[in-house]
Amino acid sequence: MSRTFSRRLFLARSGAVTAAAAVAAAPGVAQAGAAPRRPALPDVPVRPEATADLTEATLAEAATLLRRRKTSAVKLVQAYLDRITAHDGTYQAFVTVTGEQALAEARKADRQGGGRLSGIPLCIKDNYFTAGVRTTANSFIFDKFVPGHDATAVARLKAAGGIVVGKGQMGPLATTRATTPDGRITTVNAWTPADPSVDPGGSSTGPATAVAARLAASAIGTQTGGSIVLPANQQNLTGLKPTMGRVSIYGVVPLSFTRDHGGPIARDALDAAIMLEVLAGPDPHDVRTLGLPAVPDLVRAATPVRRDGKVRLRRTTRIGVPPDYLTGASAPVIALRRQFLAALEAIPGVRLVQISYPDDWSLLTGAFNDVRLAERTEPFRPWLQQDLKLFGVSVLSWLGGLMLSSDEWVTGQRAKTHLLGQVLDGILDDCDVVLQTGPVPFDILGLPEIGFPIGFDAGVPVGTILGGGPYEEDRLLEVVAAYQAVTDWHWRRPADPSRATFRAQSAQRIDAVAAAEQSA
Repeated sequence: MSRTFSRRLFLARSGAVTAAAAVAAAPGVAQAGAAPRRPALPDVPVRPEATADLTEATLAEAATLLRRRKTSAVKLVQAYLDRITAHDGTYQAFVTVTGEQALAEARKADRQGGGRLSGIPLCIKDNYFTAGVRTTANSFIFDKFVPGHDATAVARLKAAGGIVVGKGQMGPLATTRATTPDGRITTVNAWTPADPSVDPGGSSTGPATAVAARLAASAIGTQTGGSIVLPANQQNLTGLKPTMGRVSIYGVVPLSFTRDHGGPIARDALDAAIMLEVLAGPDPHDVRTLGLPAVPDLVRAATPVRRDGKVRLRRTTRIGVPPDYLTGASAPVIALRRQFLAALEAIPGVRLVQISYPDDWSLLTGAFNDVRLAERTEPFRPWLQQDLKLFGVSVLSWLGGLMLSSDEWVTGQRAKTHLLGQVLDGILDDCDVVLQTGPVPFDILGLPEIGFPIGFDAGVPVGTILGGGPYEEDRLLEVVAAYQAVTDWHWRRPADPSRATFRAQSAQRIDAVAAAEQSA
């Protein structure tokens, strides 16, 4: 399918605001079926570290061990539950742990087998509906809400054999890093558990910390302004935000009808590809997912190509380097970006291309970004009228949405359409994928992007973000898989916290600063 056709289709659909994106889906509504069937996952080499400690294994390694009967689903799930018991008091990655249910599903998987994710322990962000399990979106509003059905994304993971070990902590209503609704920090960065002030990423903090700390094999988060790629960058993970419509958001507590996305937070590109292949596909409950180009073979895209013993790209790819990529950051981060570019350029098939921003770039990606506030406010007006205290630390941003007039919202949407043209018919005419210094503008526009690690600065992970054209998740995965095949950052894991760390962290409980709200 030509890129021109994909762009036309995306432009035709990108402005859709549908009721299917809302939280108001009634309990008991029939669920969408599983995603289209894919070939069985290929076996991958399993490292000795993964054999010695099952929680060290990537999703792909764990699936290989299970298929070879080198372990069982019960042993795998129990290994993760043991770590949750030992360490989640420090990490606070989970709101709810479903240990007994997970072990029951593991025993079933050992008896009957299952799909591509059979026996794999997963963490689900707490804004996804989970049947019979409390779904709070970390808010006073939904504190006692127990859905009667699963979100489509959760239903697909379960249909593929995935085992939910718990619900991941998140920012209140997905607006900040994970805190209590009244602003006290909860989930910490897995790499700095004794220092809660170190940013663990956006609102998908719990799922990211769970994967980084080896409390789950993989996870799903949501992104409206960076909360898949930013936690991945902050915690040495690979987070893939797909094109709008690739993954249904039916059964997800909403934040912005035109910008909410669901996607995987994983340990590497292959794990992210496996997860997205399960999640992606049409869902009659979310019309944004219907009539899209077929999902390509993402696992193949995330499998490195080796020729004559050398890793190379599956196809020649022009990688755009923007003018601010080597400026505007600390000296250590810029040094890591230079090393990253050098490693990337050494891969056959990579062509680095210098690109420029249009003159109105700062305006289009800055001020007009605030129109999302009206979209977050609209479905929550009844609660705003009932009691402002229900919104906790983020109440000012919700009130800000009330202050935007309808003509301002329309102007913002026109600006967004103009920005989309600048990206599709400008920047992406000169390159195939674009390096970014942050999630904007690809998350604003609904275009795919992937965050992945490129090194460490004073013991804290540093990542970068790559954006692509509509429905071109495979191209992003090809680049990241090749880079990860020639580097080892994604194999590194944080040390386990000690009891002293737990005591120090507890003594340092600090209030989140609402004025420094991060994008969700």
